[in-house]
Amino acid sequence: MAPTVYYVVGPPGSGKRTIGKHLSRLTGAALLDNHISNDPIFTAFGLDGVRPIPAEVWDLVGKVRALVREAALAAPPQVSHIFTNWLIADEGEWPSVERLRDLAARRGATFVPVWLTCDTEELARRMTLPERAERLKLRDPEGLRTLLREMGNLPPPRDAIRIDTTNLASADAALLIASHAGALF
Repeated sequence: MAPTVYYVVGPPGSGKRTIGKHLSRLTGAALLDNHISNDPIFTAFGLDGVRPIPAEVWDLVGKVRALVREAALAAPPQVSHIFTNWLIADEGEWPSVERLRDLAARRGATFVPVWLTCDTEELARRMTLPERAERLKLRDPEGLRTLLREMGNLPPPRDAIRIDTTNLASADAALLIASHAGALF
């Protein structure tokens, strides 16, 4: 079976990592969630999920992400990958999608973009869940509302699987993704 590169995109609190963990169990794909790249840099800067993130952090995170993509490119051909991210409504975010689409093509893998949505008030409620602190995730409900209001979400590409996670269990979302991608064994 050909490998797959899943790209699960959604705002903070939409369930990217949790869905990715379920999808990994269903498909055997390696989960490379955005906090694998973010957390070493966030930790070095003493960030806590509440204080604002300085702009220079993102340049360093980008370097880590490039190395993670390089490792995924060099992975054995049968290995599938799940990447997660939040992309704001800015044309400058499209290269993130294209880099992973290109990675999939270079590996001979199927590219499966997944766009998550969730009601803003449900996202704000999720900001207070204790497990968010474990991975230095955003934990400020009002800060989230401001980010979403000011930055929005990048619209999905035409080939994206679109899933509203407001009332959908993460395991069910992962099943939808795997069945749509034909990845269930």
